[in-house]
Amino acid sequence: MAVRIAKLVAFFSLLCMSTVFVAANSHTFARSLLPQELGLKKEKLSHLHFYFHDIVSGRNPTAVRVAEAKMTNSSATGFGAVVMIDDPLTEGPEMSSKEVGRAQGIYALSSQNDVGLLMVQNYVFTEGKYNGSTLSVLGRNAVFSGVREMSIVGGSGLFRFARGYAQAKTHTMDRKTGDTVVNYNVYVFHY
Repeated sequence: MAVRIAKLVAFFSLLCMSTVFVAANSHTFARSLLPQELGLKKEKLSHLHFYFHDIVSGRNPTAVRVAEAKMTNSSATGFGAVVMIDDPLTEGPEMSSKEVGRAQGIYALSSQNDVGLLMVQNYVFTEGKYNGSTLSVLGRNAVFSGVREMSIVGGSGLFRFARGYAQAKTHTMDRKTGDTVVNYNVYVFHY
C-alpha cells in the first residue's frame, strides 16, 4: 500500500512539473509589461487650444447629414440625425487662421429633450510636433450649455495612452446658416 501511494505521489509530482514546463514554454494571450519596455518615459500633461469650424452651408460643407430617422424633421431637437464631419481645427477663430488639424468622425443628435449630441471623433493633428498624432473624443455635447466637457479616451503617435478631457465653448454661431465656430481647450495626459 505504501509503495502504491509513493507511486501516485511520484506520478502527480511529475504531472505537475510537466504542466509547469509546458506553461513556461507556451504562448500566452496577455502578459504584464513595464512602460519602459515600450520606450515610454514620464507621463506628462499637455494643454491644447484650438478652434473647431463646423460648416454646414455653402458649396463645401465640412459637416454633412448622412442619416436620419423618420421623425427627425418633426422633432424639436433634431433627434435621430447623424452627421459626418471633417472639420478644420485652427489656431484662431477666423477660418483664415493657421490650420493645426481636422476633427473627423460623427455626431448624432441623441436627445429628445434638448439639443444634445453624441460626439465620436478624432482630432487629427497636422502641425508642429503633434503632426500625425491623434486624440479620440467620446462624449455628450449639450450644444446650448455654456461649456461642455467630453472625454479623451485614447490617441496615437505622441498621444499614445492618452486620457483627459476636452472643454468646448461656442465662439460664434450663424443662426441663418448653422455654421459654428467652437473654442476648444483640451487637457490630456500622455507619454
